[in-house]
This record gives sequence, C-alpha cells and structure tokens, in this order.
Amino acid sequence: MHYIRQLDSLNLEDIALVGGKNASLGEMIGSLKSLGVKIPEGFAVTAHGYRAFIEHNRFEPQIRALLEGVDITDIESLKKCGEAIRIVMLSGKMPDRLQAEIVQGYRTMEELYAEVSVDVAVRSSATAEDLPDASFAGQQESYLNIRGETMLIEHVKRCFASLFTDRAISYRHSRGYDHFKVALSVGVQKMVRSDLSSSGVMFTIDTENGSENLILINAIWGLGENIVGGKVNPDEFYVFKPTLKEGKTTILKRQLGSKALTMGYDERHHTINAATPKALQEKFSINDEEIAVLAKYAMIIEEHYTLKAGEYRPMDIEWAKDGLSGEIYIVQARPETVQSQKLFDNILEQYRLKEESAVLLSGKAIGEKIGSGKVKIIRSPHEIERFNEGEILVADITDPDWEPIMKKASAVITNRGGRTCHAAIVAREIGVPAVVGTINATNLLYDGQEVTVSCADGENGQIYEGSLEFEILQTDLGTFHSTKTKLYMNVGNPEIAFKVAKLPNHGVGLARMEFIISHYVNAHPMALVELSQGKKVEDAKGVESAMRGYDDPKTFFIDKISEGVGMIAAAFYPKPVIVRTSDFKSNEYKYMVGGSVYERDEENPMIGFRGASRYYSPQYREAFVWECEALKRVRDAMGLTNVKVMLPFVRTPEEGRKAIGVMNDAGLVQGENALEIYAMCEIPSNVILADQFLEIFDGYSIGSNDLTQLTLGVDRDSALVSSVFDERNDAVTRMLSMAIRACKERGKYIGICGQAPSDYPEITRFLVEEGIDSISLNPDSLLKMAQVVSAFEAKL
Repeated sequence: MHYIRQLDSLNLEDIALVGGKNASLGEMIGSLKSLGVKIPEGFAVTAHGYRAFIEHNRFEPQIRALLEGVDITDIESLKKCGEAIRIVMLSGKMPDRLQAEIVQGYRTMEELYAEVSVDVAVRSSATAEDLPDASFAGQQESYLNIRGETMLIEHVKRCFASLFTDRAISYRHSRGYDHFKVALSVGVQKMVRSDLSSSGVMFTIDTENGSENLILINAIWGLGENIVGGKVNPDEFYVFKPTLKEGKTTILKRQLGSKALTMGYDERHHTINAATPKALQEKFSINDEEIAVLAKYAMIIEEHYTLKAGEYRPMDIEWAKDGLSGEIYIVQARPETVQSQKLFDNILEQYRLKEESAVLLSGKAIGEKIGSGKVKIIRSPHEIERFNEGEILVADITDPDWEPIMKKASAVITNRGGRTCHAAIVAREIGVPAVVGTINATNLLYDGQEVTVSCADGENGQIYEGSLEFEILQTDLGTFHSTKTKLYMNVGNPEIAFKVAKLPNHGVGLARMEFIISHYVNAHPMALVELSQGKKVEDAKGVESAMRGYDDPKTFFIDKISEGVGMIAAAFYPKPVIVRTSDFKSNEYKYMVGGSVYERDEENPMIGFRGASRYYSPQYREAFVWECEALKRVRDAMGLTNVKVMLPFVRTPEEGRKAIGVMNDAGLVQGENALEIYAMCEIPSNVILADQFLEIFDGYSIGSNDLTQLTLGVDRDSALVSSVFDERNDAVTRMLSMAIRACKERGKYIGICGQAPSDYPEITRFLVEEGIDSISLNPDSLLKMAQVVSAFEAKL
C-alpha cells in the first residue's frame, strides 16, 4: 500500500513520511515491546496521503492566497485566516485510493482485536512535529473513540484540516517553518479504555528545574485529553532515576490533585466531561505499583532514544490505563523540547523580588521567572482581541489555541491545569512565567488590577498585589573553584531543593525536619498517633483534612516525611545530606492542627520540652518512632544512603544514649547501612563534655544560634537584650574553637550549620582557620561566602 503503513513497520527514520508521533510509536512497538513496554497497535496515513488529498482537491493555491498578507500578531486576522482555510479543506473529497487503503487498514485492526467497529483514536502527526528543538505538541487535533469506516474517514479529514489551526499557523510562522514543507500524517490507534480508569503524562526530566534525575508523572481519572488540555489539576508524582536504576522505586512526592472533571463517553460513544465524584477527587488515580510500572517504562524509553540519538534525550510521554484489562499502555512519546535545550547552560539565572506585598492567590509555578503588569481576564478565545502587549493573561484554562496572546503576555495565570498541560509547555517554551491551577483566579482578580506573578520560590507560584520591583541575577558557575573546606547548604523546603542544588556545593549541612512536618503533615504528630490507635482526638476533622487522600494516619505521616526528606536527599545525591530530627518547641507544637491537648504552656519554651528530651518521653516517644521509621525508609527502601541523622538539643550524654536507643528500637541503627548519627553542638555542656558526647555520636554540627544564647545567657527571642546577642563575642568563639579541637582530636566530623557564617565573613574566616570540616550556609549567601573561603584558603 502507498498511503498507509502499519505502525509496527515504522521507526524513527520514517519521520518525513509519518511525522514524529507515528514514527515514535512504530519505533517503540518494534524495539521496546519485547522489553515489556505496552503500546496499542494501529496504522498511519502517510504524508503522501495528505499531499494526495491536497493535490486531488487543488487546495494549495487557495490556501497560499489566504495565508498571504496575514498578520500573525493580529489575533483577529489570524483567527479569520485559519477558519477560512479549515472550511476549504473540510469541503474536500478523499481520493478513492486513499479512502480504500484507510478502510482496509481499519478492517485489519478489526481482525486483530476481534471487534466489529473497533474503537480507535485518530491523532495528527505533523512531519516537522516532535523534533528535539521544537514541540508541535497540541498544535493539531486528536479525536477519540472513533468507530466505523465513515466516521474514521471524516475524522482523518478533520486531522488534515487541523494543520491550519490558528495556533499551528502561528507556531510554524514564529519558528520559520514553511507551511507547505510541513505535511500531516494521521495515526489510527486502538483506544485504551482509560475512560474506565486513569491516564496521564510523564517527563523523564524535571520540567521546572531541568534535573535529569527525576521522572515527573501526572495522572487523572478518565481520558487523557483533560490533562493535556489543562482542564483539571492532576495528581503529581516524582520518581528518582538513580535509585530506580538500582532496582528501588523511590517515590519522592505524591501530591493529590483536585481532578474535578472526568472525561468518558456518552451513549453515542462521543466524549463527554462529567464532574468527578468527591470520593475519587480525594483518592490518588494511580497507586505505588502503577507508579513503578510507569517509571520503568519511562526509563526504558529514555534509554532507548538516548542510545538512538547518540546524546542524552529526555522524553515527554503520554500513557493510559485500560480499565478493562488493568494494563498500562504508552500512547505517545516525543523528545522534551524546553529543559533539554538548557542542560549545558552554565549560567545560573535567578529572579528575586526586592519588595513584598499581600499574596492574593497561589498555584503551581511554571518556570522560575517573575512578571508584572495589569490583569486582563479572557474568558473565551472569542475575546482574545481585547488583550494588549505586556498584560497579565488570566483565564480559566490557557490551551495552545491561545499561544498568540501568551506571546504578548508578561505572565499567565489560570484556574485549572497542571505542570504538564500543553499551556504550561508552551509557557515554558516561550519563556513566560505562569501560575496554573489557582482554582479561582478569574473570580479573585479583576481587569486593570496591577499584580506581580512570581515563580521564583520553588513549586508554589505566588500572585502578589501591585507591581513589585524585582532583579535578575546571572552567575557564571564555571568561575567557581572547589574549596578545601566543604561548603554545605541549609535547606528546609523540599520544593526548592533541586533549584538550589545547582549552586556549587558539597551537600546539605542542615535539612530541617520542622519545615517538612509543618508544611507536609500540618497536624500534631501525636494526634495522628492516637487517631491511628482508634482514640478520639481534638479537631478530628482538621486532622483528617490534613490527611486528604489517605485513610491511615501512620502511612500518611511516614509517606510525607519520607517524601520531604527524600526530595532533599535526591536533589543532592550522592553528596551527604544531614537531616536534623524535629526540634519544635512546645509553643510551636501547640498550634498545629489537633495539638493543643498535647502541649503544656511553658514560661521559656526555648529551654523547655524540646529536642532529645521529647524522643524518649512517653508523651512523644511513639511520634519519634514514626519519624525514625520514615528516615529508615528513605535510607533503606528508597536507597538514599547519603542521608545522615542529627539529633538536636541533647543536654547530657545519657539523653543521647536514650534517644539513640529509641532509634535502634525503630530499626534506625547507628552503623547499619553506613548510618552516621551526629549531635547538634548548641549547649555549653556539649562543648565542656565533648569527650563523653563524642563516644556516643559520630560527630558534631555546631548550632551557633542556641550556643550563643546559652553561652551569653541571652534569650534570642527577646528584643530587650537583642543587642547583647553576638556570635562574634569572645566567649562564643572560644566555645567554637574548643568544639572543633575536640572533634579533630578524636577524628570525628565537625561542621557548623548555624546562622553566623551566613551573616559574618569574619566568622567564616575564623572557622576556616580553626580547620572546621564544613560550613553550612543559607543558599543566598553561599556564593558570596564561597569567595571568602576560597580567598582565605589561598593565603593559608
């Protein structure tokens, strides 16, 4: 046959014939099916078929005439041009031979699947589509659940016409593609019954920070068109590649999306959206076993395409789960086109707000930039002529049809959509900051309102009131040289871990458990413990709300702790990451959800029931056991053995032994799997009795804030004596020197993770001179202090 090819006869060398999408499907069926990757069968209408359709109907002169003189920047002009071309094409007749071959290909599928009027997906595949330097994702149409020969022929024609959607015309023009050097192939593929189950997309590179070590998976209920169209906020999962290669499925993140709509079929087999039942909205659309299958598929696909290309090739993949068979299928795979172009860029660009104002709303950040301007709410593509250059585009969803106005926007805000919807992909590609999935932006904002959209603070994008001043810092990472003194970072927020890991560093000197508990768990740990024991707890509804998506409190707690710690450990893997176990004070614990009944009022919580004293106390021991079990999962099950554990506020050697005893009971055993346990050196007794403490612990990390407070007898929360609080005081620096010397004499690790080195270059120089092993700094002071350390070491 001349005009159709079976998918299993195609490979990547056939892009000019069947487009990137169909060539990729053929490549996977031929090369990866034997490795266990499941891909639905079908056939492709070739570019020859498209050209035969154009020539048979003598369309080219008419289309060229319509395109001539169109102003791509004039949205109304572009709209009229695209509509006129599509009307012309839909009036055309299929050449007899082309129609006969399509019918024969369909009948072959009926035989293969033993099904009369077999249901198929009809997808466009442009011959310049899915190239490594340009994504045509979403520029042409796809049609689902097509049944019967007549319906199939009609939708193949519709695919042909979709080569001239407004967005496709604009996209090709902006990238210099000749409209008639791009042809269109159509893929006809067996439908996967994800209407009865779930579907989604995944990337083998992080779409925001470009990390090659992450697989991002998005999932929803029903057909996948809702996720690529940005109509729902999906569930989101991250899997860590390096440990996946070692046979461990390291799930770094499970985030529940609202999934408010589910696309399925009506009685006439047409696609239809319906509200997702509340119970399904609050349930993950795939489980851990299915995440593992998808991640393995992703790795196999990426490795194959990288080998084929001869260079690293991250992939953008669509998948669907069949609700009848329970099998997971790959329905598309193409090269990722945004972050892959930045992989070898050694310039770090950082956007920073220089002002603050009220946060109006938030959502998922797309990109890492900041933009400001006047709000313009666009509720329909028919209103796009209202949009002006430099305004903030606010819409319910922004699908790729709106690319022309996205190019004019200084930022984009949507109610719906996830990180992998087509709108997010286009926003990244054109370099516009976007915040998607805000839920109610179109109701809370108004036309003409001045706002600032910031995607510069991790995964959570913020919309601030007013036009705020910001700066753009550019750093050539190639100019930094490694220092003898290890420069670690203090990292509490897992959401920024992969971003700050790009900075020159030797690891993490302090990962704070408190941030993970307060932001990921949000309920008092003992409330969760007692709820798991069937006891009544205060504010049970609030605790259960914090657990949304989970039935078991312990599973929820351990998942969230292991994900938060795991995200930081993975970002810096295999460099060491020192995790300090929880160190809330009683007044901080009290205000957690369900926490008031577990905490007493203390006159001075700073020196009260905190740190190690909690861990072995009957009032808190079980919660600490859960914490230890989560850390054990991170190190053993997730394979992140770069995690080291540090205990805070250990007042006496006996307290240290008791806390370590609880850790042992929880299976987190010092020395097993190379586990090292450090103590925070932050109490004068830690310095004075260093010889005894260092018999128990593998080393110290100095907490200069508390050590200064307790050495000088100054409450660091009191404004009345704040002038006395100074880490540079001779009494404090002598304590620092004694602690460093004690560790050096015993061959134990000694670092510092307190605030002092981040604030004072003279303290940094003092520590280097004393021979400290590592200095852990806040990310915003790391580069500055790296230069201080490098210059001082050169003089030694």
